Amino acid sequence: MRIVIVGAGEVGFHIAKRFASEGKDVVVVDTNAEALKHVGEQLDVLTVHGSGSSPKMLVEAGIAKAHMLLAVTNSDDTNLIACFFANVLAPGARKIVRIKSEEYADHAYALAKDLLGVNLVINPDVEVVESILRLLAAPAAVEINEFADGLIWMAGVRLPQDSPLVGRTLTELPTVTGELRVMVATLVRDEKLIIPTGADRFQSGDHVYFACEKSDLDAVLARFGFHHPPIRNILIVGGGKIGLHLAMILESRGKNVKLVERDPDRCRELATILDKTVVLAGDGTNHELLEEENIQAMDMVIALTGDEETNIISCLLAKRLGARKTLTRINKFAYMPLVKAIGIDQTVSPRLSAINSILRQVRRGKIISAVSIKDEEVEIIEAVALEDSELVGRPLKNLTVRKFALILTVIRAGKVIIPSGETVILPMDRILILAASKDVPRVERVLAVKVERD
Repeated sequence: MRIVIVGAGEVGFHIAKRFASEGKDVVVVDTNAEALKHVGEQLDVLTVHGSGSSPKMLVEAGIAKAHMLLAVTNSDDTNLIACFFANVLAPGARKIVRIKSEEYADHAYALAKDLLGVNLVINPDVEVVESILRLLAAPAAVEINEFADGLIWMAGVRLPQDSPLVGRTLTELPTVTGELRVMVATLVRDEKLIIPTGADRFQSGDHVYFACEKSDLDAVLARFGFHHPPIRNILIVGGGKIGLHLAMILESRGKNVKLVERDPDRCRELATILDKTVVLAGDGTNHELLEEENIQAMDMVIALTGDEETNIISCLLAKRLGARKTLTRINKFAYMPLVKAIGIDQTVSPRLSAINSILRQVRRGKIISAVSIKDEEVEIIEAVALEDSELVGRPLKNLTVRKFALILTVIRAGKVIIPSGETVILPMDRILILAASKDVPRVERVLAVKVERD
């Protein structure tokens, strides 16, 4: 599979890294010679120095033989023009475009379907807001992803010392969860990933990733020892596109929202758009401002400016002054481990959201969605079991896939099945599979029909 990536920034680099590690034929196009040099030195990919909006550069990148074009630069114009020419030069290739501008995003469907034949338009800002809303629905979780049209939620939590799970083995999980159906997918302990067996014991501080029905999530968290009151009072730092969009949704849901924005002109604009949100002109890192606004009464402080340092400082200061929970927007992947280590509760990343959106479009077999967890070491794949797949018709205990992947759930006719070794997957079942990123190509081959594998 040849993939042409227009854009060598963090999104382009990480997508190229993932696909190169899977043996795919990757070509990266960018005008930035330094960024291309970094890509070429770190990854086994081809690079083309030039603009992805140039048909000449696309031809040089081998677009005619490409299975897919990913246009993920920071310029919407470049991304759209690249798709325009790719539609002419490689009409059969799948095209994915990243669009951030509201003017373009409002007409994304028409641009994609009617003019450019694009298969997927990604707006990272919108997806970040959706991630934040999921985290607000379960404040005990540090990460949440949804599958099966929202029926299944995959949550990540850090076990407190007094959790009923601490000291128990995985086989003892039902003594804690009772009638609730839960599948523990993986543990992260001291930054090491563990795919647990029945004999593994939970420890205080473990990051536990588990899957359950959305309707059971609150009850499962309570059984795990989390008893967080709902989030009602929220302070947003940063009145950009993400902050405004989030504030509009939260106030429509009856939350008490305050929004701090440094630019006075932007504050006046926000005040005319928002109905119930209190808009404050000021700096989210200002100690006096936070105290005046009764920061200790805030259930959640969400820092969404475009500057990581400002976001981190705002959250740390708010936490020190008594805010219950903090959530920060992070763009640079290198900052993510640091942010978790210094005590900020939750993070969201527009770039990681874009990557997860792209992943599901390049997987073989009938894959519906795919997301990465644990710094991209692990991938959760949602797929439909095809009739000719080797997954179908045999008990799970007899499948070779169990040697390198874990089947978390099976959804059949709208009902969730937590599988055992005797479970038999039927054609058109939806399945949720966990695998290390290095094993994803093997999972793809298992999901694909036999004719496609031969």
